[in-house]
Amino acid sequence: MTSGTSTKTLEEHIEVAAPAAEAFDAVADVHRMARRSPECFATVVLRKRNGLPAKFLGFNRNKWHLWFSSCHVRVADPGREFAFDVFALGFPVARWGYRFKPTAGGTEVTEYWVDQRTRGADVLGRIFIGKIQNNRVELNRDGMRESLRRLKAELESGHSKGSLREQDKR
Repeated sequence: MTSGTSTKTLEEHIEVAAPAAEAFDAVADVHRMARRSPECFATVVLRKRNGLPAKFLGFNRNKWHLWFSSCHVRVADPGREFAFDVFALGFPVARWGYRFKPTAGGTEVTEYWVDQRTRGADVLGRIFIGKIQNNRVELNRDGMRESLRRLKAELESGHSKGSLREQDKR
């Protein structure tokens, strides 16, 4: 796993022994996010477009802090990229995304985070999630590494479910 960072963005990479389309389907199935994320414990899809989530709610926790966020899918390019913007009470918070690049051994998955907090979102963050807000970059880096390790384990164990579009047909 490799990483790159600045104060406002993070990227983490991992290679998985699975095709890019399968890795995309696992990530775009946002209900499975709770299995991989150290913070997200549930999601509710509010709207779909072409069989993929277009808008969903994410429910999160860190120690005793609980919060939810509204997530709007901005990129859903099967096998290439899945990205969504996160909002808290209407304020932009971040963009989370995944890029998929075929490799000789499977797929390189890049998870990225772009901090989009305005002053209003920053104030809300301090009120609702306290000091966590101060070390958000470190927490996200650790969480991304754990999420990618869990994604790799899921994909390489053979327990991936098929594509979301196939699931909608059932």
